[in-house]
Amino acid sequence: MMVENAPRVLSHVPEGLLRPLRARFPDLSVEVIPRQGLIPQGPATDVLLTFTDASDNLREAMDRGVKWVHAYGTGVNAFPFDVLGDAVLTCSRGASAVPIAEWALAMILAAEKQLPEAWVHEPPERWNTTRFLGGMAGRTLGLIGLGGIGQAVARRAQAFDMHVVGLRRHASTSPPPGVELASDLSALMGSSDHLVIAAPATPETHHMIGREALAAAKPGLHLINIARGELIDQEALREALETERIALASLDVVEPEPLPAGHWLYSHPKVRLSPHISWSAPGALSGLLDAFVLNLDRFIRGEPLQGRVDLELGY
Repeated sequence: MMVENAPRVLSHVPEGLLRPLRARFPDLSVEVIPRQGLIPQGPATDVLLTFTDASDNLREAMDRGVKWVHAYGTGVNAFPFDVLGDAVLTCSRGASAVPIAEWALAMILAAEKQLPEAWVHEPPERWNTTRFLGGMAGRTLGLIGLGGIGQAVARRAQAFDMHVVGLRRHASTSPPPGVELASDLSALMGSSDHLVIAAPATPETHHMIGREALAAAKPGLHLINIARGELIDQEALREALETERIALASLDVVEPEPLPAGHWLYSHPKVRLSPHISWSAPGALSGLLDAFVLNLDRFIRGEPLQGRVDLELGY
């Protein structure tokens, strides 16, 4: 796409990830800059493509007169909002919804079908054992957050005939089809067999899954976190696991990241831990850039940008 008077773009995202942008806008002026160190002097720039956390020279990049910043990622809780000035911030919200939803469903299936515990590596004492596996049909899935990820999880859970109950910040907003809205967090915790946390990390949601919330949980609850680690009070979670109020915690995100060696989450028998990879899938990185490419087209046309971050709410 050739555009007259196209905006200039600064990019912390390296050249190797910019192919979809180059293909869409072959004549676009894009200056790739390092995340650390001095930025070469250059002309005024309209747009900054950067990461969801702070680069060392972010302020210097903003001094080029940037009007719009796009964060190459989905969560902006680590982004320094104070550097923005009057600039607009957007992110690739929703770009990872499908792989993350698939990961959450994989954790539910693994829990119900007792995987990998049910595998055998030598002849068992009895074939066709009386070991009873669980199922998903008729079970209740709780969702904290009904944005792009929460809705993607809900649709897949409904295909397994699960009963889906959700909690969202604005209860007045109509829920997705087939999803029942919970009255509050305690009610959601008390009715769920599996609970997926898919809410943004903000001061309001910090440690929302703490002792009070865990005390309200249905005994044997399976807790799944694909949002941010700081939404769970991990010491309260350890207590709930020890008392068997929580039967299993499947965690793709923790606090802090990376988790230090020797941390109890690595070795706890009721914890399934992965290193923040639920977003991973073929084309996942290009999918994050696609959101920017679509928004750049809107920026050029003077249309409202999608995925705009509310700086007061923090997402």
